[in-house]
Amino acid sequence: MADHTEQSTVIGADVADIMAVIADFDNYPEWVTAAREVSVLDRDELGRGVRVRFVLDAGVLADTYELAYTWDQSGAGVSWRLISSDLQRSQEGSYRLVQQVPGSTKVTYSLVVDLQIPMISQLKRRAEKAIIEAALGELKKRVEG
Repeated sequence: MADHTEQSTVIGADVADIMAVIADFDNYPEWVTAAREVSVLDRDELGRGVRVRFVLDAGVLADTYELAYTWDQSGAGVSWRLISSDLQRSQEGSYRLVQQVPGSTKVTYSLVVDLQIPMISQLKRRAEKAIIEAALGELKKRVEG
């Protein structure tokens, strides 16, 4: 059974500016440490990626996988699910953004991953937490930097 991990941070920018960075898959290798290659395979009518292929290398774990993205009509969130992977059985995640005041947005990252290889639940949750912390930290640095 896959466990759910979630974490939030506040980023010094408006929702639209943060969502623009999240949607800019072509530039992920510039700021996502583990991203070796990111390819948008299909886009929606607004040009946002709806099927994206990732080649990630996080040191001890490397994976090539495809995700299907669903963009919230509100413009304040996106969710995804795994299409295929070398290492994962399933993955579901999301970014949810809530404007606090002008120039400040709470960003919540949610992730559920189930690997094809057995892993002790405690270690898997620790790995998911590390992934979320890195994702939020790198996003914050990219947006505010």
